[in-house]
Amino acid sequence: MSKTERIYRIRTLLANRRSISSQTLLDELEVSPATLKRDLEFLRSRMNVPIVWDRDLNGYRIDQQNQVGAQYELPGLWFADKEIHALLTMQHLLANLDPGGILAPHVRPLMARLNKLLGAADDAAEEVRRRVLIVGIGKRSMKLDHFENIGSALLRRKRLAIRYYARGRDQETEREISPQRLVHYRENWYLDAWCHLRGALRNFAVDSIRKAELLERPAKDVPNATLDTVLGPGYGIFAGDQLQWATLRFSPERARWVASEHWHPEQRGRFEADGNYVLEVPYADHRELMMDILKHGRHCEVVGPEELRAHVMDELAHSAATYGGEAARG
Repeated sequence: MSKTERIYRIRTLLANRRSISSQTLLDELEVSPATLKRDLEFLRSRMNVPIVWDRDLNGYRIDQQNQVGAQYELPGLWFADKEIHALLTMQHLLANLDPGGILAPHVRPLMARLNKLLGAADDAAEEVRRRVLIVGIGKRSMKLDHFENIGSALLRRKRLAIRYYARGRDQETEREISPQRLVHYRENWYLDAWCHLRGALRNFAVDSIRKAELLERPAKDVPNATLDTVLGPGYGIFAGDQLQWATLRFSPERARWVASEHWHPEQRGRFEADGNYVLEVPYADHRELMMDILKHGRHCEVVGPEELRAHVMDELAHSAATYGGEAARG
């Protein structure tokens, strides 16, 4: 019987009986007195189970009267070693998604409990952490105080006064917005919000928000269905409700990867007789889709629409002229 199984068994026995003697526990678990002592201490110190020795009953019991603070137990929520390791991976993911932001102050106590829980696994917690590596590519830095103000406005349903830097236009604007939802996309955070300056829904890169002041005015609420209709149907993070469908043909070599990739919830794909793979995705703005097309180089052909083909060809021609000219000057 593993340590995790023993811990679960002890907790079950204590929950189902008024008290239980040491000898009964030793017989049930088939362990030495020293091992039983360690298991009981683990339950007390790491799992916060208020186990006491009752002299009158001559056995162990759970002390319901003297526990400190409110405690909530989810029946049956016990973890095997592999499940504990999976929880650790989730901890790493959370730390990467929210480095000190809106969730960290509230999740930190839970993470401390999880670290204690990891002591039930055969591997030391530090060894598990050393073996789990999460690499974020393309993550942009942002100010945590802005992130916290955004989170507070979202949860309290308040407006924000922001100064926003639009990289495409290289301009800053002052806006009042009603935050609707945070979106984590390709290692970065975006904010879907109602912009009172434009009188419409807009998507803001959180790292481009250079000032975020929480206002006491109530936020305008936009139904989720409207958010999905305006901001959600097209490819990537760029908004737009005028959808077109891109048809892309990938070489047999690249098809082995692309056929397994998720580009859009409504994408359609099929293999052709010669091994090429044809992918169809809806888009409202060509910019992000074009970047993903270009990274495949000669292995991706834009079948349609013609406007998207023209954008890709213009970009290729511009790159050739730019880098060709630099090579000639060199």
